[in-house]
Amino acid sequence: MVSVVIPAYNEEKALPHTLHALFSQPGDYEVLAVDGGSTDRTRALVSEIANGTQHSVLSTVRLLSAPKGRASQMNEGAKQARGEWLLFLHADTLLPAGAIQRLNEMETDPTIQAGGFMHQFSGDDWRLRAISFLDNFRCTRSRIIYGDQALFVRRSLFERLGGFPNQPILEDVGFCERLIKVTEPLLLFPPVITDARKFLKMGVWRSFLRVLLIILHVEYRLPVLPRVFFQDIR
Repeated sequence: MVSVVIPAYNEEKALPHTLHALFSQPGDYEVLAVDGGSTDRTRALVSEIANGTQHSVLSTVRLLSAPKGRASQMNEGAKQARGEWLLFLHADTLLPAGAIQRLNEMETDPTIQAGGFMHQFSGDDWRLRAISFLDNFRCTRSRIIYGDQALFVRRSLFERLGGFPNQPILEDVGFCERLIKVTEPLLLFPPVITDARKFLKMGVWRSFLRVLLIILHVEYRLPVLPRVFFQDIR
């Protein structure tokens, strides 16, 4: 079984679409939406969608709570998960068709311990396509999988590595730096699709600069951006 862990904070705009798309996936899975103290209708929407969606009897959805912060929220979801695979899915990101079944089929292959998907933004803005291209190129070289690439990892390995580090930003990078020391994550295609709304609202070039500086930080240990550069955008 796949345990899909979705950290959410004030995601009433994007989360419904993500959940509806997820519930259309065939396969054996459960969904754990972990709220970080939302002040909008995120929690209510999760309950409404879960109760009103005709999804597979093999899948369930649970609404959990944790202190705000992706690391804290994803670690809480992982703690409550029952599946062989933990799949960490951002609230504004859509899995490609057949992704859950594909993971179900890989459960019996012990050579595959972790992985993620290639990335693409919604829409057709060439600048965002360029960001995804750069990010995918980086990922194929480093095997460092960012949070919006739907990282998946076997639950036993995740627990052995101690989960996501308790840090306010780049928890995905911190975890993957430990992960690649023990296994080589598999990269899957077709890509996940991330809603471009936040990047467009932030500004495409500012978003591009952020991605570039993160890459430089990871690859060459240059100073990371100040936390204000990672402010919430809804």
